[in-house]
Amino acid sequence: MDIADFLTQDRIVLDVRQRDKTLLLTEAARLLTRAAPLLPRPVIERALLDREQLGSTGLGGGFALPHARIDGLSGWLGLLLRLARPLEFDAIDGKPVDLVFVLLIPGETTSHVTALAAISRKFRDADVVTKLRKASNAALAFDLLTANPRPANPLHP
Repeated sequence: MDIADFLTQDRIVLDVRQRDKTLLLTEAARLLTRAAPLLPRPVIERALLDREQLGSTGLGGGFALPHARIDGLSGWLGLLLRLARPLEFDAIDGKPVDLVFVLLIPGETTSHVTALAAISRKFRDADVVTKLRKASNAALAFDLLTANPRPANPLHP
């Protein structure tokens, strides 16, 4: 699964300002409602907050991956938020986050590990993360996240 399967350029928001994690997840729910207008914002918000209660989705290195299953969701939905200033997120390394990828997963999906792995892989790439933090617009950020690195060709160095 590729990030382009569930992220579109219009679901990348740069320089978001929120005071805390709860308000950020509330804003994420509001933004995702645009992509899924039949899905009530409170349903998305509650699912994200409930998941966060199980344990922080702050994965370290300034990155968080809030995600939740939503019954009735017809397809996967992703949202990238780059924060104007880092926010406490109870991340595993204790550091605040400034890059947040929110993923909504159809409730009937049996496995979401592939999607989470695809996202995590991108955010473990220090070059991609550095460029995302400096991206001047959503189009550039989208290209960074959806680019598939080509394996080196031994015949053409």
